Amino acid sequence: MHLSQLIDHPAETWARAIFGDVPDRGQRFIFHTLLRYRLTGGPSSSTIAGWPIVGRGETWVRLENQSASTVCHLIVDTDRASVSLTTLTYYRKSLGAWVWRPLSRVHRRLAPGLLRDAVRAIGVTG
Repeated sequence: MHLSQLIDHPAETWARAIFGDVPDRGQRFIFHTLLRYRLTGGPSSSTIAGWPIVGRGETWVRLENQSASTVCHLIVDTDRASVSLTTLTYYRKSLGAWVWRPLSRVHRRLAPGLLRDAVRAIGVTG
């Protein structure tokens, strides 16, 4: 990716390109139905894909959602040459581990494609 192209796009723009402004059907099924996270429905400057934005910096944005059994943070971080997605999950109850562990395998398979799709959506060329 060209350096100037990454610099021109803040982390929040990348997060919206990765996840979307509002949750799609698949996100609703995984996040709301399986993980029991609350999601907002409409576009908002305070949410990304229905997840609340709980922190912002010059090069990062942090989303957080929680249920009775887990707390999850999605962090999108940018620098002059890269964009990264970090997922942190805390198990409040053993049910959280029971649900998230199989989903985490799917998450690890899907995440690289989400990042590649975001690169195309933003129009960064290599």
